[in-house]
Amino acid sequence: MADHGYEAGRLNLPFVGIATFGKNDICADWDNLKADVAVLGAPFDFGTQFRAGARFGPRAIREASTLFSFGHAGAYDHEDDATYLPESVKIVDMGDADIIHTNTEKSHANIELGVRKALAAGALPVVMGGDHSVNIPCINAFSDEKPFHLVQIDAHLDFVDERHGVRNGHGNPMRRAAEKDYVTGLSQFGIRNVSSTAKEGYEAARAMGSDIQSVRQFRAQGVKKMIERVPEGVRVYVTIDIDGFDPSIAPGTGTPSHGGFVYYEVLEFLQGLAKRNTIVGIDLVEVAPEYDHTGSTATLAAQVLLNFLGFIFHAHGHR
Repeated sequence: MADHGYEAGRLNLPFVGIATFGKNDICADWDNLKADVAVLGAPFDFGTQFRAGARFGPRAIREASTLFSFGHAGAYDHEDDATYLPESVKIVDMGDADIIHTNTEKSHANIELGVRKALAAGALPVVMGGDHSVNIPCINAFSDEKPFHLVQIDAHLDFVDERHGVRNGHGNPMRRAAEKDYVTGLSQFGIRNVSSTAKEGYEAARAMGSDIQSVRQFRAQGVKKMIERVPEGVRVYVTIDIDGFDPSIAPGTGTPSHGGFVYYEVLEFLQGLAKRNTIVGIDLVEVAPEYDHTGSTATLAAQVLLNFLGFIFHAHGHR
């Protein structure tokens, strides 16, 4: 019989097979999830106020993430002299939360269920949006967990209480989070330029425990000082809106804002945060691939997530 190359240890190159996150195993049975990291897609973009399309973000990020799936021995970084994400770190792809089109409440409930299943299994939940409203069910899923501090990388404050009857859109998640008694404070970094949030929104955010810093303020203080603005040693949930990055490197998003972060600013911040704090959850949102035909925005998202995961588990002894 001819050898068709299906022996154990096949190459499984990035362009071959099913595009799961980082080409890691699929876990469709959420009640029997066994992993250190559980990646969930949340392809929901009915919370947008301008350009839709982030519903295709999870699919694009998964596709881009296959680029970083070579080998099984982890990824060696010569600058840090460290191997990140070795085989001892088990990552699974949960697939996507089911979305009921036009029904925010039920769609959000399904996202929340996925995050709760990951937490029940003792896995670090990583959610790929979708618009930023998907952060609302993510934070809701932590209602039975210990308190945590919320760190946001974003161009926009997302602190609107209600606008035109909408309380759970992509302009509301940080306000909804601040209302939770288990969210002890917010660090909102990258907020800049003309925004749809009125002055009263900034005043309300600060009154509810938020530290708001623009990209220019971030650069003036430096990465180390910005890390130190986050309370040391506390549990931290990180939400990353891809429009926190400059549109020159992340054009594929619904609400681009010039003057954003570059790659290493955010990467070095996340690396320092992982060393200093316990990361309990992550979401990355607002990747809308149709506005970026080069695919660089999805690649950026995948690279940020994989590097951040590498930093987290390296800091906790998976080496």
